[in-house]
Amino acid sequence: MLSAIKKEIQLRHTELENKSLKSLYFGGGTPSVLSVDEIKSLLDEFQKYFSFDDNIEITLESNPDDLNKNFLKELSQTEINRLSIGTQSFFDEDLKLMNRAHNASEAESSIKRAQDFGLENISIDLIYGSPTSNFEIWKENLNKTIELQVPHVSSYALTVEPKTALEKWIENGKVSSPEEAEQNQEFYYMKDFLKDNGFDHYEISNFGKPGFHSKHNSAYWKSEPYLGIGPSAHSYNGSLERSWNIANNPVYIKNLNQNILPKETEILSEKDRFNEMMMIGLRTIWGVDLDKINQNFSSEIIDYLNLEIKSKLESGILKIEDNYLKIPEQHWFLADGIASDLFIV
Repeated sequence: MLSAIKKEIQLRHTELENKSLKSLYFGGGTPSVLSVDEIKSLLDEFQKYFSFDDNIEITLESNPDDLNKNFLKELSQTEINRLSIGTQSFFDEDLKLMNRAHNASEAESSIKRAQDFGLENISIDLIYGSPTSNFEIWKENLNKTIELQVPHVSSYALTVEPKTALEKWIENGKVSSPEEAEQNQEFYYMKDFLKDNGFDHYEISNFGKPGFHSKHNSAYWKSEPYLGIGPSAHSYNGSLERSWNIANNPVYIKNLNQNILPKETEILSEKDRFNEMMMIGLRTIWGVDLDKINQNFSSEIIDYLNLEIKSKLESGILKIEDNYLKIPEQHWFLADGIASDLFIV
């Protein structure tokens, strides 16, 4: 797999015009299962074709149970300067429900160990609205986050995916189904609590202290070009072309051994580009740039948008500030639904 990934970097590095990388993100699963030497070999491969910006953000997604002392000691001596830790919760009952390999003690100790080795730019994932949780437990999860001095939080409502153990447990009455009203309450409490503790709420599910916003994810939300390497990875050229790699690992490796790129490509239609701008932009503090809409879309689409937002502006679930279309923060929990109402189907 590592050889195939390196081969893909070699074959595709020309797709990014800018050879100075502002961010590099090891994710899409559990890259922390790699040894530090293997991670370093991938960093070295990127540096054959790209330079690293002086302030580059290099993130490693990780599981708490992978972050032992030896791993972190070695990792702290590489260019990795940010950890995204799949904490999910600081309570064992939540973690059992989510079938996580780590326990609550490891969730906390992994963060402390990383900080001890100077890895202080840490983002943690937290899940709210779990049937094993309640409002008081959720408040304790957030209090623990502040106590541990974590500067970035990505937080999502628990969703029930088809054909999962959780779906079966709910069907069998083993656990109750997540309640949207409770998730709504926990979301808005989190929003106010984290803002009161110095966090910017810059995307619906993301909170960062000043200087700790995710550079990598912000680039996605601002529709900047990016190159995705590895099985299932997606890429975007910043305008009309999007591509994605096949998910099958053996086929991915076999193709690259034969110098075949294991990817599919689509050219985005005007409708697709418009829908994406709505979905991505309205999830962020920045909103949708109406000047860009006017410059890049046909008069039919502009007329459509003006008509569709009229009632939403009047009701207050949309607003325009400095010619940016935004959802007022008190309605962010409903943002995906509001954005999808504006889609052209």
